[in-house]
Amino acid sequence: MEYKIALSKAQKYCAYQERCHKEIREKLSTWKILPEPADDIIAQLIKDNYLNEERFALTFAGGKFRIKKWGRIKIRLELEKKKISAYCIKQALEAIEEKSYLQTLDQLLKVRAKSIKQLNPIQRSYAIGQYAISRGFEPELVWERV
Repeated sequence: MEYKIALSKAQKYCAYQERCHKEIREKLSTWKILPEPADDIIAQLIKDNYLNEERFALTFAGGKFRIKKWGRIKIRLELEKKKISAYCIKQALEAIEEKSYLQTLDQLLKVRAKSIKQLNPIQRSYAIGQYAISRGFEPELVWERV
């Protein structure tokens, strides 16, 4: 594929939705773009502001928190899988408001509590807490709220 055509397709791909460098590199690979031209395309995308790691991290973290109700631990792990820098991950996690975070956790715990029918209060509390922890919320915060 010619450089200009690949660049144009990559621009459209990035304009549709925020992307990280890893996703773009994988997409260019599927288009059979060699590593050296791929680096040039990625550099051009960054220069033209189609690709911005910090913006991606903020969007990703905000979306996963608001829509999927993920906690900070799960968001951090997913961003690390996408090879996002520690600085950008830190910025994204700090952008999640503490008040909203705690409200979401409390709401998640209440919804889960309604669905658990166990009679033993210890087992019930444990099941509720484990659910929130599996969603990526910090264990100490979960047990404090349960």
